[in-house]
Amino acid sequence: MNLAQIKYLCRQYGIKPSKLKGQNFLIDQSVLQKIIKAAELKKNGYILEIGPGFGILTKELIKTAQKVLSVELDKSLVYFLQHQFKGISNLQILPADILAIKNSELSQILGSQDYKLVANLPYSITKAVLRKFLSFEPKPSQIIVLVQKEVAQKILAKPGQMNILALTVLFYGQPKLIDYVAKSSFYPQPKVDSAILKIKIHKQTISDEIKKVLDKKTIANFQEKKFWQLVKIGFSSPRKQLHNNLAAGLKLDNLQVKKILKKNGLRQDIRPQELSLENWAYFYQQFMV
Repeated sequence: MNLAQIKYLCRQYGIKPSKLKGQNFLIDQSVLQKIIKAAELKKNGYILEIGPGFGILTKELIKTAQKVLSVELDKSLVYFLQHQFKGISNLQILPADILAIKNSELSQILGSQDYKLVANLPYSITKAVLRKFLSFEPKPSQIIVLVQKEVAQKILAKPGQMNILALTVLFYGQPKLIDYVAKSSFYPQPKVDSAILKIKIHKQTISDEIKKVLDKKTIANFQEKKFWQLVKIGFSSPRKQLHNNLAAGLKLDNLQVKKILKKNGLRQDIRPQELSLENWAYFYQQFMV
Protein backbone atom coordinates (compact mmCIF):
# COMPACT_ATOMS: atom_id res chain seq x y z
CA MET A 1 0.00 0.00 0.00
CA ASN A 2 1.52 3.33 -1.07
CA LEU A 3 1.08 6.90 0.17
CA ALA A 4 -1.74 7.75 -2.26
CA GLN A 5 -3.71 4.66 -1.24
CA ILE A 6 -3.28 5.37 2.48
CA LYS A 7 -4.45 8.98 2.04
CA TYR A 8 -7.43 7.77 0.02
CA LEU A 9 -8.44 5.30 2.73
CA CYS A 10 -8.10 7.97 5.41
CA ARG A 11 -10.52 10.21 3.47
CA GLN A 12 -12.85 7.33 2.64
CA TYR A 13 -13.19 6.14 6.25
CA GLY A 14 -12.90 9.53 7.93
CA ILE A 15 -9.68 8.60 9.68
CA LYS A 16 -7.36 11.33 10.91
CA PRO A 17 -4.07 9.74 12.03
CA SER A 18 -3.64 10.45 15.73
CA LYS A 19 -0.32 11.53 17.23
CA LEU A 20 -1.66 10.56 20.63
CA LYS A 21 -2.25 6.98 19.44
CA GLY A 22 1.05 6.92 17.56
CA GLN A 23 -0.62 6.23 14.20
CA ASN A 24 2.14 6.32 11.61
CA PHE A 25 1.28 3.95 8.78
CA LEU A 26 4.06 2.10 6.96
CA ILE A 27 4.21 2.90 3.22
CA ASP A 28 7.59 1.36 2.32
CA GLN A 29 7.27 -2.14 0.85
CA SER A 30 10.98 -2.90 1.27
CA VAL A 31 10.69 -2.32 5.02
CA LEU A 32 7.62 -4.53 5.12
CA GLN A 33 9.54 -7.38 3.48
CA LYS A 34 12.40 -7.00 5.98
CA ILE A 35 9.91 -7.44 8.85
CA ILE A 36 8.39 -10.52 7.22
CA LYS A 37 11.82 -12.05 6.59
CA ALA A 38 12.89 -11.41 10.20
CA ALA A 39 9.68 -13.03 11.49
CA GLU A 40 10.58 -16.37 9.82
CA LEU A 41 6.90 -17.24 9.38
CA LYS A 42 5.82 -20.88 9.39
CA LYS A 43 2.65 -22.48 8.06
CA ASN A 44 1.82 -23.89 11.49
CA GLY A 45 2.79 -20.67 13.29
CA TYR A 46 0.67 -18.38 15.43
CA ILE A 47 1.10 -14.61 15.26
CA LEU A 48 -0.02 -11.80 17.55
CA GLU A 49 -0.09 -8.43 15.77
CA ILE A 50 -0.54 -5.17 17.67
CA GLY A 51 -1.96 -2.07 15.98
CA PRO A 52 -2.53 -3.43 12.45
CA GLY A 53 -3.72 -0.04 11.17
CA PHE A 54 -4.81 -0.51 7.56
CA GLY A 55 -3.61 -4.12 7.56
CA ILE A 56 -0.48 -3.65 5.46
CA LEU A 57 1.52 -6.05 7.63
CA THR A 58 -1.56 -8.19 8.34
CA LYS A 59 -1.98 -8.95 4.65
CA GLU A 60 1.50 -10.47 4.54
CA LEU A 61 1.17 -12.36 7.83
CA ILE A 62 -2.01 -14.22 6.82
CA LYS A 63 -0.36 -15.53 3.66
CA THR A 64 1.75 -17.96 5.70
CA ALA A 65 0.75 -18.13 9.38
CA GLN A 66 -1.81 -20.68 10.54
CA LYS A 67 -3.52 -18.04 12.66
CA VAL A 68 -3.10 -14.29 13.15
CA LEU A 69 -4.66 -12.34 16.00
CA SER A 70 -4.64 -8.60 15.26
CA VAL A 71 -5.43 -6.32 18.18
CA GLU A 72 -6.58 -2.81 17.24
CA LEU A 73 -7.82 -0.05 19.57
CA ASP A 74 -9.12 2.46 16.97
CA LYS A 75 -12.80 1.73 16.17
CA SER A 76 -12.61 3.28 12.71
CA LEU A 77 -9.69 1.07 11.78
CA VAL A 78 -11.42 -1.99 13.25
CA TYR A 79 -14.40 -1.25 10.99
CA PHE A 80 -12.10 -1.02 7.97
CA LEU A 81 -10.21 -4.21 8.85
CA GLN A 82 -13.40 -6.23 9.38
CA HIS A 83 -14.54 -5.31 5.87
CA GLN A 84 -11.12 -5.55 4.22
CA PHE A 85 -10.45 -9.07 5.54
CA LYS A 86 -14.00 -10.41 5.64
CA GLY A 87 -14.07 -14.18 5.25
CA ILE A 88 -10.36 -14.73 6.00
CA SER A 89 -10.42 -17.84 8.18
CA ASN A 90 -6.94 -17.60 9.70
CA LEU A 91 -7.36 -13.99 10.91
CA GLN A 92 -9.15 -12.70 14.00
CA ILE A 93 -9.47 -8.99 14.60
CA LEU A 94 -9.82 -8.08 18.26
CA PRO A 95 -11.05 -4.55 19.11
CA ALA A 96 -9.17 -3.93 22.36
CA ASP A 97 -6.39 -2.17 24.24
CA ILE A 98 -3.45 -4.58 24.15
CA LEU A 99 -2.18 -3.38 27.53
CA ALA A 100 -5.51 -4.20 29.19
CA ILE A 101 -5.58 -7.88 28.13
CA LYS A 102 -3.80 -10.68 29.96
CA ASN A 103 -1.29 -12.70 27.94
CA SER A 104 -3.11 -15.88 28.96
CA GLU A 105 -6.33 -14.58 27.37
CA LEU A 106 -4.52 -13.77 24.14
CA SER A 107 -2.94 -17.22 24.14
CA GLN A 108 -6.36 -18.86 24.56
CA ILE A 109 -7.67 -16.96 21.53
CA LEU A 110 -4.66 -17.96 19.44
CA GLY A 111 -5.06 -21.55 20.59
CA SER A 112 -1.39 -22.13 21.26
CA GLN A 113 1.23 -21.29 23.90
CA ASP A 114 3.85 -20.89 21.17
CA TYR A 115 3.37 -17.64 19.28
CA LYS A 116 5.35 -14.72 17.85
CA LEU A 117 4.66 -11.04 18.39
CA VAL A 118 5.01 -9.03 15.16
CA ALA A 119 4.07 -5.35 15.10
CA ASN A 120 4.65 -1.78 14.01
CA LEU A 121 4.34 -0.45 17.56
CA PRO A 122 3.03 3.02 18.39
CA TYR A 123 5.94 4.88 19.99
CA SER A 124 3.89 5.79 23.07
CA ILE A 125 3.33 2.18 24.17
CA THR A 126 6.56 0.52 22.99
CA LYS A 127 8.20 0.17 26.42
CA ALA A 128 4.97 -0.94 28.11
CA VAL A 129 4.31 -3.60 25.44
CA LEU A 130 7.87 -4.95 25.66
CA ARG A 131 7.73 -5.18 29.45
CA LYS A 132 4.31 -6.86 29.27
CA PHE A 133 5.37 -9.58 26.85
CA LEU A 134 8.81 -10.09 28.36
CA SER A 135 7.71 -10.21 31.99
CA PHE A 136 4.41 -12.10 31.96
CA GLU A 137 3.49 -15.62 30.90
CA PRO A 138 3.00 -16.96 28.38
CA LYS A 139 5.75 -15.12 26.56
CA PRO A 140 6.08 -15.16 22.76
CA SER A 141 8.94 -17.19 21.33
CA GLN A 142 10.08 -14.15 19.36
CA ILE A 143 9.28 -10.44 19.19
CA ILE A 144 9.75 -8.63 15.87
CA VAL A 145 8.83 -4.97 16.12
CA LEU A 146 9.24 -1.60 14.48
CA VAL A 147 10.23 0.82 17.22
CA GLN A 148 11.64 4.31 17.57
CA LYS A 149 15.34 4.34 16.66
CA GLU A 150 16.30 5.86 20.01
CA VAL A 151 14.45 3.09 21.87
CA ALA A 152 16.18 0.41 19.79
CA GLN A 153 19.57 1.94 20.57
CA LYS A 154 18.68 2.07 24.24
CA ILE A 155 17.75 -1.63 24.19
CA LEU A 156 20.97 -2.56 22.37
CA ALA A 157 23.18 -0.60 24.80
CA LYS A 158 26.41 -2.14 26.10
CA PRO A 159 28.03 -1.74 29.54
CA GLY A 160 28.94 1.92 29.81
CA GLN A 161 25.50 3.01 28.62
CA MET A 162 23.33 0.31 30.19
CA ASN A 163 19.82 1.06 31.43
CA ILE A 164 16.94 -0.84 33.00
CA LEU A 165 15.14 -1.40 29.68
CA ALA A 166 18.25 -2.94 28.10
CA LEU A 167 18.74 -5.18 31.15
CA THR A 168 15.09 -6.24 31.02
CA VAL A 169 15.37 -7.31 27.37
CA LEU A 170 18.68 -9.11 27.99
CA PHE A 171 17.31 -10.89 31.04
CA TYR A 172 14.45 -12.43 29.03
CA GLY A 173 15.90 -12.64 25.53
CA GLN A 174 18.52 -11.82 22.92
CA PRO A 175 17.96 -8.58 20.97
CA LYS A 176 19.17 -8.02 17.44
CA LEU A 177 18.97 -5.00 15.16
CA ILE A 178 17.59 -5.95 11.75
CA ASP A 179 17.79 -2.51 10.15
CA TYR A 180 17.14 1.18 10.63
CA VAL A 181 14.08 2.69 8.94
CA ALA A 182 13.87 6.27 7.65
CA LYS A 183 11.00 8.45 8.89
CA SER A 184 9.98 8.94 5.24
CA SER A 185 8.79 5.31 5.28
CA PHE A 186 5.66 6.33 7.19
CA TYR A 187 2.55 8.44 6.80
CA PRO A 188 2.17 10.76 8.57
CA GLN A 189 5.93 11.16 8.74
CA PRO A 190 7.17 11.02 12.35
CA LYS A 191 9.87 13.36 13.63
CA VAL A 192 12.36 10.53 14.19
CA ASP A 193 13.65 7.43 12.40
CA SER A 194 12.69 3.91 13.44
CA ALA A 195 14.33 0.49 13.65
CA ILE A 196 13.32 -3.13 13.13
CA LEU A 197 14.20 -5.04 16.28
CA LYS A 198 14.11 -8.80 16.81
CA ILE A 199 14.18 -10.41 20.25
CA LYS A 200 14.54 -14.18 20.67
CA ILE A 201 13.06 -15.10 24.04
CA HIS A 202 14.97 -17.45 26.33
CA LYS A 203 13.16 -20.76 26.81
CA GLN A 204 14.31 -21.02 30.42
CA THR A 205 13.33 -18.60 33.17
CA ILE A 206 16.99 -17.98 34.00
CA SER A 207 19.30 -17.75 30.99
CA ASP A 208 22.54 -19.71 30.73
CA GLU A 209 24.52 -16.45 31.00
CA ILE A 210 23.04 -15.76 34.43
CA LYS A 211 23.34 -19.38 35.57
CA LYS A 212 27.10 -19.22 35.03
CA VAL A 213 27.31 -16.57 37.74
CA LEU A 214 24.99 -18.13 40.35
CA ASP A 215 25.42 -21.17 42.57
CA LYS A 216 22.85 -24.01 42.48
CA LYS A 217 21.05 -22.91 45.65
CA THR A 218 20.57 -19.36 44.34
CA ILE A 219 19.30 -20.67 41.00
CA ALA A 220 16.81 -22.96 42.74
CA ASN A 221 15.43 -20.10 44.87
CA PHE A 222 15.80 -17.27 42.37
CA GLN A 223 13.14 -14.55 42.66
CA GLU A 224 12.70 -12.17 39.73
CA LYS A 225 10.95 -9.61 41.92
CA LYS A 226 13.98 -9.35 44.21
CA PHE A 227 16.34 -9.16 41.22
CA TRP A 228 14.52 -6.16 39.75
CA GLN A 229 14.27 -4.59 43.18
CA LEU A 230 18.08 -4.69 43.34
CA VAL A 231 18.45 -3.24 39.82
CA LYS A 232 16.06 -0.37 40.58
CA ILE A 233 18.00 0.42 43.77
CA GLY A 234 21.24 0.40 41.78
CA PHE A 235 19.81 2.82 39.21
CA SER A 236 18.04 5.01 41.79
CA SER A 237 20.59 7.76 41.11
CA PRO A 238 22.39 6.83 37.86
CA ARG A 239 24.92 9.66 38.17
CA LYS A 240 26.02 8.53 41.60
CA GLN A 241 28.58 5.82 42.21
CA LEU A 242 27.02 2.37 42.55
CA HIS A 243 28.23 1.72 46.08
CA ASN A 244 26.35 4.79 47.33
CA ASN A 245 23.06 3.67 45.74
CA LEU A 246 23.36 0.10 47.01
CA ALA A 247 24.41 1.09 50.51
CA ALA A 248 21.54 3.56 50.85
CA GLY A 249 18.88 1.36 49.23
CA LEU A 250 19.85 -1.87 50.98
CA LYS A 251 20.76 -0.18 54.27
CA LEU A 252 24.29 -1.55 54.23
CA ASP A 253 27.62 -0.16 55.28
CA ASN A 254 29.39 1.54 52.37
CA LEU A 255 32.63 -0.28 53.16
CA GLN A 256 30.86 -3.63 52.94
CA VAL A 257 29.51 -2.80 49.49
CA LYS A 258 32.95 -1.65 48.30
CA LYS A 259 34.44 -4.99 49.38
CA ILE A 260 31.88 -6.84 47.24
CA LEU A 261 32.74 -4.63 44.27
CA LYS A 262 36.44 -5.35 44.71
CA LYS A 263 35.72 -9.09 45.05
CA ASN A 264 33.98 -8.94 41.67
CA GLY A 265 36.93 -7.10 40.13
CA LEU A 266 35.04 -3.82 39.74
CA ARG A 267 36.25 -0.29 40.38
CA GLN A 268 34.92 1.31 43.54
CA ASP A 269 33.84 4.42 41.63
CA ILE A 270 31.82 2.42 39.08
CA ARG A 271 28.35 3.66 38.14
CA PRO A 272 25.26 1.50 37.45
CA GLN A 273 25.26 2.05 33.67
CA GLU A 274 28.69 0.42 33.45
CA LEU A 275 27.51 -2.98 34.71
CA SER A 276 26.59 -6.03 32.63
CA LEU A 277 23.65 -8.34 33.30
CA GLU A 278 26.08 -10.87 34.76
CA ASN A 279 27.35 -8.25 37.23
CA TRP A 280 23.81 -7.70 38.47
CA ALA A 281 23.31 -11.46 38.84
CA TYR A 282 26.46 -11.60 40.96
CA PHE A 283 25.22 -8.77 43.18
CA TYR A 284 21.86 -10.53 43.54
CA GLN A 285 23.66 -13.54 45.00
CA GLN A 286 25.71 -11.32 47.30
CA PHE A 287 23.00 -8.97 48.56
CA MET A 288 19.56 -10.54 48.06
CA VAL A 289 19.94 -14.20 49.10
